[in-house]
Amino acid sequence: MTTQVDRWTAELAMKLLPETNGPKIEIFAGRVVVSPHAGVDHQIIGRQLAYLLHQAARPVGFRVYPEINIIDGDDLYIPDVSVLRKSGAGQASMDIADAVMLVEIASDGNRRKDIIDRPRVYAAAKVPWFMRIEFRRRVPTIALHELIDGEYEPVLACAAGTTFAMTEPFAFSIDPGELLDD
Repeated sequence: MTTQVDRWTAELAMKLLPETNGPKIEIFAGRVVVSPHAGVDHQIIGRQLAYLLHQAARPVGFRVYPEINIIDGDDLYIPDVSVLRKSGAGQASMDIADAVMLVEIASDGNRRKDIIDRPRVYAAAKVPWFMRIEFRRRVPTIALHELIDGEYEPVLACAAGTTFAMTEPFAFSIDPGELLDD
């Protein structure tokens, strides 16, 4: 039996699509967007960053998850890392209203989505903080943005070899170079 859908929603995707460890399946403005996993450097940075953010955020009551389903009305996003106000244990997805900070690791194949589109929709959903990691020529940089008057304003940015030290929404510091294995 084939199911035809004229306009996809997050609810339909969660109901009709199978769980997968394969490609990311997201819903943007009624369209299904399928993306293969990013390269190895992206995966290394995501793993390391999620672990370190978890260590810093947990003492103040936040939860950190890599690549979970975030629902925003009819849209379904899978940020690289999500920092939430409450536990997602036992859930298939979380509401974007529970997000304290969403993190994107900019990939060459998804630059527009990671640098323009995602911050715009996260800001519209009133997610208070947005972090972006870039790693051109294998040199990681971290930029933290705060939501001010409906737009993200840069608060802090550091490249490998310097110390990124944020105090909000929780204390966290790292040399961005530590995000890669070598």
